[in-house]
Amino acid sequence: MKKRIAVWLPFFVLLATCPAALAQNKAQPEAAKDQSAQSGLTDAQKKNVQAYVELMRIDVRDQKAEIMGSVMQLNIDDAAKFWPIYSEYDAELTKLNNLRVQNITDYAANYLQMTDAKADELIQSALDYQKQRGELLAKYYERMKQALGAITAARFLMVEHQLLLLIDLQIASSLPVVEQGS
Repeated sequence: MKKRIAVWLPFFVLLATCPAALAQNKAQPEAAKDQSAQSGLTDAQKKNVQAYVELMRIDVRDQKAEIMGSVMQLNIDDAAKFWPIYSEYDAELTKLNNLRVQNITDYAANYLQMTDAKADELIQSALDYQKQRGELLAKYYERMKQALGAITAARFLMVEHQLLLLIDLQIASSLPVVEQGS
C-alpha cells in the first residue's frame, strides 16, 4: 500500500499545482499579453518550449511505466508477455501524441487571433486524436487479452485509462479556454 501511495503521490502533487499555474498565467495584465503576442516567440523560446515538452513526456512515460508495473502485479511469466506488448503500445501512443503536441502548438500560435475556421480545425483535430487513441486502446486490449486473458487485459485498460485521464487533466488545466472574438 505504501508503495502505491509513493507512486501516485507525484501525480496528485502535479495535478494540485496545475490550477495554480493556470491562475498565475491568467493574472497577467492584458497589455503584457498583447505585447508578447505582437513580439511572438523567439527561436530560443521555441526551443525552450520544445525542450520542456520533451522533458515532460520522458518524465510522464517513466512514471506511467512505474505505476503500471506496480498496479499490474504480474508474475515473471506474465511480465515477459506483458512488457513487450506494452512497449509496442507505448511507441504507437507516442507517435499519436505527436499529433496532439502539434495541435496544442497550433492552438497556442493562433490563440490571440482565433477564427471560426481555425477553432473548428483545431477541435476536429482534437476529436480525431481522441478517436484514434480510443482505437489504439481497443487494439491493445485485444492483444493483451489474447496473451494474458481478459482479467489482466481489463486491468491494463483500466489503469492506462486512469493514467491517460490524469495526463489529460494536466494538459487541459494548463491550456486557456478560447475566448469569444479572439
